[in-house]
Order: sequence, then C-alpha cells, then structure tokens
Amino acid sequence: MIKVGIFLADGFEEIEGLTSVDAMRRAGYEVTTISIMNDLAINGSHGIRLFADLMFDEADYDSFDCIVLPGGGVGTQNLKKHEGVKEIVKKFAQSGKLIGAICAAPTVLSDAGILSGKKATCYPGCEVDFADDITYTGAQVEQDGNIITGNGMAAALPFALALIVKLSGEEDVSVVKKGIVYPG
Repeated sequence: MIKVGIFLADGFEEIEGLTSVDAMRRAGYEVTTISIMNDLAINGSHGIRLFADLMFDEADYDSFDCIVLPGGGVGTQNLKKHEGVKEIVKKFAQSGKLIGAICAAPTVLSDAGILSGKKATCYPGCEVDFADDITYTGAQVEQDGNIITGNGMAAALPFALALIVKLSGEEDVSVVKKGIVYPG
C-alpha cells in the first residue's frame, strides 16, 4: 500500500491540505496527517480546527512514499521554522521519493535547497523567495522529477491528482476522477 505523510501547521490552507488527504484516500493510499506544532490540534488559516493523526516525532518517515506540504502564509512560515521538516524534505529529495508542495510551501523546498536547477510553481508573488537557479513557471501544477508543486487553492485537486498519477499511475487517478465526477 502506498503511504503518504502530510505536514500540518497552524495557519495551513485547509483546502490544500485536506484535498490531498481526501483524494489520496480515495485512491486507496494510507494517508497520515502530521502535526509540526506542539499539539495534535491544528488551526487552519480560515478558522477550521482539526486534529492531526500524529505528532512530528511519532511518524515513521522511512515508511512514506510521498510527503506533502500544504501552503497558507502562516502555515508556510511555521513549516520554514521547523528544522525537522527541512531535514525530511532533503532526505526525500536525496532518495528520489515524491515531494509535493502547494501555494507558498514550495518556498520551503527552495529554502531547503532541493529546488535548485528545477522548474516549480507557487502562489504568485512567492517566487521572489525562490533561489535564483529555480525556474518559476507560474503553471497551476508543475512537475520536475520527484517534485510536484501547485500554485494555490484552486490547484488543490489537480495537484493531488498529479501526485496520484506519479505514485500509482493513470488507472488509479481515473478511478478517483470517476468517483468525484471530475471532468476530463
């Protein structure tokens, strides 16, 4: 079974995080939400409070096939401050495991040095925080090797579907699309 970890931080964009959780569970994946805060209770950027499955230090990162970073301005700042998050994304990048980041969260990947020489997208205006050797495309969803980035809340579902295609192929994504009556 494919296993995915999704980092949650206070101030994360709820639709970006939860769309990935929902779509990937529909694909049959084991999805674990991981709090990087000091509590399982997480406060989303629009006042939606939810509970993560695990605390950061409880997760078995070696068991995950993919790690996802939802955006949101405050949520991204919390991700950037967490040294463990940077270590995990570097480890995933080095091992060739899939990494997804959406909205402002691709700047976390830039700060960690793993977007160097790659194409990426992010929320418009956040690209000013990209290192000079990153090609900002402005696309809704961008894939370069084992990294998939999305540009914002409206890209949440196409972003999640791109992760599913990369993890298990067109057949699984077709099942998810049919189940949610997704066009195309």
